[in-house]
Amino acid sequence: MKPKRELIRVVKNKENEISIDFVGKKPGRGAYICKKVECFDRARKANGFEKSFETSIDCEIYEALRKELETDNDK
Repeated sequence: MKPKRELIRVVKNKENEISIDFVGKKPGRGAYICKKVECFDRARKANGFEKSFETSIDCEIYEALRKELETDNDK
């Protein structure tokens, strides 16, 4: 467990679009992970997002989310 400020939120909105919410205010169902790429990779490997969102997620979406996360960590 970590404080919310140390986590990022992955969100599925009403249109079933999945995105990273760095601010924590996007509407929709959210799942939290730490800000490290390793945490994202573990969640992906364990199908954590698919379980949380009760839907399958395309590989392209995972790759886009990972790039977005890497970009934010470079700042």
